[in-house]
Amino acid sequence: MQDRTDLDQRNGLPDEWLFLLRDHPRADWSGHRQLGPLTEFWLARHNGFRQLGQSLEQLLSDFREDRIEADRFGALFAPRLQQFLSELHHHHMIEDHHYFPVFMAAEKRLVAGFELLEGDHELIHHRIETVVKSANTLFGQMGTRDRDAIRRAADGFAGVSDTLISGLMRHLDDEEDLIVPLILDRGERELGLS
Repeated sequence: MQDRTDLDQRNGLPDEWLFLLRDHPRADWSGHRQLGPLTEFWLARHNGFRQLGQSLEQLLSDFREDRIEADRFGALFAPRLQQFLSELHHHHMIEDHHYFPVFMAAEKRLVAGFELLEGDHELIHHRIETVVKSANTLFGQMGTRDRDAIRRAADGFAGVSDTLISGLMRHLDDEEDLIVPLILDRGERELGLS
Protein backbone atom coordinates (compact mmCIF):
# COMPACT_ATOMS: atom_id res chain seq x y z
CA MET A 1 0.00 0.00 0.00
CA GLN A 2 1.28 3.43 -0.97
CA ASP A 3 1.88 5.99 1.79
CA ARG A 4 0.26 9.23 0.61
CA THR A 5 2.74 11.27 2.62
CA ASP A 6 6.05 9.46 1.98
CA LEU A 7 8.25 11.74 -0.14
CA ASP A 8 9.48 8.89 -2.32
CA GLN A 9 6.04 7.35 -2.88
CA ARG A 10 3.57 10.19 -3.12
CA ASN A 11 2.35 11.66 -6.39
CA GLY A 12 1.06 14.84 -4.80
CA LEU A 13 -0.56 15.90 -1.57
CA PRO A 14 -3.70 14.42 -0.02
CA ASP A 15 -6.81 15.88 -1.61
CA GLU A 16 -8.10 17.34 1.66
CA TRP A 17 -5.14 19.77 1.73
CA LEU A 18 -5.71 21.02 -1.81
CA PHE A 19 -8.95 22.96 -1.34
CA LEU A 20 -7.21 26.29 -2.04
CA LEU A 21 -5.44 24.87 -5.09
CA ARG A 22 -8.84 24.00 -6.56
CA ASP A 23 -9.83 27.66 -6.17
CA HIS A 24 -6.44 28.89 -7.46
CA PRO A 25 -5.08 26.38 -10.01
CA ARG A 26 -1.52 26.69 -11.33
CA ALA A 27 -2.75 27.92 -14.70
CA ASP A 28 -4.09 31.07 -13.00
CA TRP A 29 -1.06 31.92 -10.85
CA SER A 30 0.96 34.10 -13.21
CA GLY A 31 -1.81 36.59 -13.88
CA HIS A 32 -3.37 36.65 -10.43
CA ARG A 33 -3.86 40.07 -8.80
CA GLN A 34 -2.53 38.75 -5.44
CA LEU A 35 0.71 37.41 -6.94
CA GLY A 36 3.20 39.68 -5.19
CA PRO A 37 6.95 40.18 -5.50
CA LEU A 38 7.84 37.87 -2.63
CA THR A 39 5.85 35.00 -4.14
CA GLU A 40 7.37 35.63 -7.55
CA PHE A 41 10.85 35.61 -6.01
CA TRP A 42 10.11 32.42 -4.08
CA LEU A 43 8.81 30.66 -7.21
CA ALA A 44 11.92 31.81 -9.09
CA ARG A 45 14.10 30.29 -6.35
CA HIS A 46 12.26 27.00 -6.75
CA ASN A 47 12.76 27.12 -10.51
CA GLY A 48 16.44 27.87 -9.92
CA PHE A 49 16.73 24.71 -7.81
CA ARG A 50 15.02 22.73 -10.57
CA GLN A 51 17.38 24.11 -13.22
CA LEU A 52 20.52 23.64 -11.15
CA GLY A 53 19.44 20.10 -10.25
CA GLN A 54 18.98 19.30 -13.94
CA SER A 55 22.36 20.85 -14.74
CA LEU A 56 24.04 18.69 -12.10
CA GLU A 57 22.32 15.57 -13.40
CA GLN A 58 23.44 16.35 -16.97
CA LEU A 59 27.06 16.99 -15.94
CA LEU A 60 27.14 13.75 -13.98
CA SER A 61 25.64 11.84 -16.90
CA ASP A 62 28.22 13.37 -19.27
CA PHE A 63 31.01 12.31 -16.93
CA ARG A 64 29.71 8.79 -16.44
CA GLU A 65 29.29 8.38 -20.23
CA ASP A 66 32.84 9.71 -20.89
CA ARG A 67 31.57 12.82 -22.70
CA ILE A 68 33.58 15.06 -20.35
CA GLU A 69 37.06 14.62 -18.89
CA ALA A 70 37.50 14.17 -15.14
CA ASP A 71 39.35 17.46 -14.58
CA ARG A 72 36.75 19.46 -16.50
CA PHE A 73 33.92 17.63 -14.70
CA GLY A 74 35.43 18.41 -11.29
CA ALA A 75 35.93 22.08 -12.15
CA LEU A 76 32.32 22.45 -13.31
CA PHE A 77 30.54 20.09 -10.94
CA ALA A 78 32.03 20.80 -7.52
CA PRO A 79 31.17 24.53 -7.31
CA ARG A 80 27.68 23.96 -8.73
CA LEU A 81 27.01 21.16 -6.27
CA GLN A 82 28.23 23.28 -3.36
CA GLN A 83 26.03 26.19 -4.46
CA PHE A 84 23.01 23.92 -4.91
CA LEU A 85 23.34 22.25 -1.50
CA SER A 86 24.15 25.36 0.53
CA GLU A 87 21.40 27.47 -1.06
CA LEU A 88 18.90 24.66 -0.61
CA HIS A 89 19.78 24.31 3.07
CA HIS A 90 19.49 28.07 3.62
CA HIS A 91 16.18 28.23 1.73
CA HIS A 92 14.67 25.50 3.90
CA MET A 93 15.84 27.16 7.12
CA ILE A 94 14.04 30.38 6.15
CA GLU A 95 10.87 28.48 5.27
CA ASP A 96 10.89 26.42 8.49
CA HIS A 97 11.63 29.29 10.86
CA HIS A 98 9.84 32.20 9.23
CA TYR A 99 7.28 31.38 6.56
CA PHE A 100 5.77 28.08 7.65
CA PRO A 101 4.75 29.39 11.08
CA VAL A 102 2.99 32.32 9.38
CA PHE A 103 1.15 29.98 7.03
CA MET A 104 0.17 27.57 9.81
CA ALA A 105 -1.26 30.41 11.86
CA ALA A 106 -3.18 31.74 8.85
CA GLU A 107 -4.82 28.46 7.84
CA LYS A 108 -5.25 25.83 10.53
CA ARG A 109 -6.64 23.29 8.07
CA LEU A 110 -3.19 23.13 6.44
CA VAL A 111 -1.08 22.65 9.58
CA ALA A 112 -0.61 18.95 8.88
CA GLY A 113 0.50 19.81 5.34
CA PHE A 114 3.12 22.23 6.56
CA GLU A 115 4.28 19.71 9.14
CA LEU A 116 4.71 17.24 6.29
CA LEU A 117 6.78 19.80 4.38
CA GLU A 118 8.94 20.37 7.46
CA GLY A 119 9.46 16.61 7.65
CA ASP A 120 10.49 16.68 3.98
CA HIS A 121 13.06 19.33 4.85
CA GLU A 122 14.52 17.12 7.57
CA LEU A 123 14.71 14.14 5.20
CA ILE A 124 16.23 16.29 2.45
CA HIS A 125 18.82 17.62 4.94
CA HIS A 126 19.87 14.04 5.74
CA ARG A 127 20.08 13.32 2.03
CA ILE A 128 22.28 16.40 1.57
CA GLU A 129 24.67 14.98 4.15
CA THR A 130 24.73 11.67 2.27
CA VAL A 131 25.37 13.46 -1.03
CA VAL A 132 28.26 15.43 0.49
CA LYS A 133 29.89 12.23 1.80
CA SER A 134 29.42 10.50 -1.53
CA ALA A 135 30.76 13.52 -3.47
CA ASN A 136 33.84 13.58 -1.24
CA THR A 137 34.38 9.89 -1.99
CA LEU A 138 34.01 10.53 -5.73
CA PHE A 139 36.41 13.46 -5.78
CA GLY A 140 38.86 11.53 -3.61
CA GLN A 141 38.80 8.65 -6.09
CA MET A 142 39.23 11.02 -9.02
CA GLY A 143 42.58 12.01 -7.51
CA THR A 144 43.78 8.39 -7.72
CA ARG A 145 43.16 8.08 -11.48
CA ASP A 146 41.92 4.52 -10.85
CA ARG A 147 39.21 4.26 -13.52
CA ASP A 148 37.34 1.36 -11.89
CA ALA A 149 37.30 3.04 -8.47
CA ILE A 150 36.18 6.31 -10.06
CA ARG A 151 33.37 4.54 -11.92
CA ARG A 152 32.17 2.80 -8.74
CA ALA A 153 32.27 6.10 -6.83
CA ALA A 154 30.43 7.90 -9.66
CA ASP A 155 27.78 5.18 -9.74
CA GLY A 156 27.36 5.42 -5.95
CA PHE A 157 27.12 9.17 -6.12
CA ALA A 158 24.56 8.98 -8.94
CA GLY A 159 22.30 6.84 -6.77
CA VAL A 160 22.28 9.15 -3.75
CA SER A 161 22.13 12.26 -5.93
CA ASP A 162 19.12 10.92 -7.81
CA THR A 163 17.36 10.16 -4.52
CA LEU A 164 17.97 13.72 -3.33
CA ILE A 165 16.97 15.45 -6.54
CA SER A 166 13.89 13.34 -7.32
CA GLY A 167 12.59 13.83 -3.77
CA LEU A 168 13.32 17.54 -3.96
CA MET A 169 11.38 17.90 -7.22
CA ARG A 170 8.34 16.23 -5.63
CA HIS A 171 8.72 18.43 -2.55
CA LEU A 172 8.94 21.68 -4.53
CA ASP A 173 5.73 20.92 -6.43
CA ASP A 174 3.88 19.95 -3.26
CA GLU A 175 5.14 22.99 -1.37
CA GLU A 176 3.96 25.28 -4.14
CA ASP A 177 0.55 23.57 -4.20
CA LEU A 178 0.04 24.53 -0.54
CA ILE A 179 1.72 27.92 -0.35
CA VAL A 180 0.90 29.75 -3.56
CA PRO A 181 -2.88 29.22 -3.36
CA LEU A 182 -2.84 30.35 0.29
CA ILE A 183 -0.97 33.54 -0.64
CA LEU A 184 -3.26 34.16 -3.62
CA ASP A 185 -6.30 33.65 -1.38
CA ARG A 186 -5.11 35.91 1.46
CA GLY A 187 -2.50 38.23 -0.04
CA GLU A 188 1.13 38.80 0.92
CA ARG A 189 0.45 41.96 2.90
CA GLU A 190 -2.49 40.48 4.79
CA LEU A 191 -0.35 37.48 5.76
CA GLY A 192 2.39 39.83 6.98
CA LEU A 193 4.88 38.73 4.34
CA SER A 194 5.50 42.10 2.73
